[in-house]
Amino acid sequence: MTTSERQSAFSGTREVTERLRFDASRLESYLAEHLPAFAGPIVVSQFKGGQSNPTYLIETPLRRYVLRRKPPGKLLPSAHAVDREYRVISALHAEGFPVAEPLLYCENESIVGTAFFVMGFADGRVFWEPHMPESYPAERAQVYDSMNATLARLHSFDPAAIGLGDYGRGENYVARQVVRWSKQYRASETERIEDMERLIDWLPAHLPPKQPTRVVHGDYRLDNMVVAPDAPTIVAVLDWELSTLGDPLADFSYHLMQWHMPHSDAGTGSLDGFDLAALGIPARDNYIAAYLARTGLDPRPHLPVYFAYNFFRLAAIMQGIAGRVRDGTATSAYAAGKAQLVRPLAAQAFEFAREAKL
Repeated sequence: MTTSERQSAFSGTREVTERLRFDASRLESYLAEHLPAFAGPIVVSQFKGGQSNPTYLIETPLRRYVLRRKPPGKLLPSAHAVDREYRVISALHAEGFPVAEPLLYCENESIVGTAFFVMGFADGRVFWEPHMPESYPAERAQVYDSMNATLARLHSFDPAAIGLGDYGRGENYVARQVVRWSKQYRASETERIEDMERLIDWLPAHLPPKQPTRVVHGDYRLDNMVVAPDAPTIVAVLDWELSTLGDPLADFSYHLMQWHMPHSDAGTGSLDGFDLAALGIPARDNYIAAYLARTGLDPRPHLPVYFAYNFFRLAAIMQGIAGRVRDGTATSAYAAGKAQLVRPLAAQAFEFAREAKL
């Protein structure tokens, strides 16, 4: 898939797929009763981007809304927690942090078939490729700086001070994540992958030192945010499904993976092999230095371990998608392609594990 094909494939909306349809008139009646200033009729379409939680555009004559729901069918334990997403964006929105406006949460499964929440539509641009091919060097530099500053700001919040003190356990975050994703990987396993077996053994014995507990996004990358239509600023950070309390350096080093990501046709963007200076995109080490200056947090002494953990974690997430393909519950047309990433991601993770031993 070419760059332009990716941008087209993942941007905008499409007709709702058969398996993810619901009774729009029932939703319209519910919103009319529970959402202030709402006025139908509604037109429902489905966002094309690869969300694990199905996401819909709800258009009315006066306003556009976004509905995000759990997918139907059998789900892994603790996955697809839309109630947690709604809670975290509500807390962050109150602080002026760039998220979509939270409007309504509904746990009544009779409305659209699962629990869901409604938020405002964040108007702007989504760049599906980290090298931003449709942009220019000065804008790329500013977008990357804004992205760095936004994550640094997230990691500056005292969770208790913004009402999220009990949003997660926080302590021993990486250790617990290794256990969690090892279990999730096993629950979705479709074949034996030796690098994953080695990592499941290696990671618990090679954990990074403790860091201050902060709100972590869990999937912070360029295509999970909306950039202003006419400025290089972040309008909204999207997709908080994996957010919790934890290690900010684990969160930041996940974000750094785009400098090392294996190239794929499944929509996983990578900066590897590009002339970053010509593009206006900072080198990885300069990007780290900017984050360090903003937060005082330094991932460099333990970066190989953080990368080993994060590539393992992403491989486990992709294995979860492979499991949904197997079970017939995958929501993205590109899910099967993402499932093919498990082996190269695991191989990359184990290379970083080898580097961490040196």
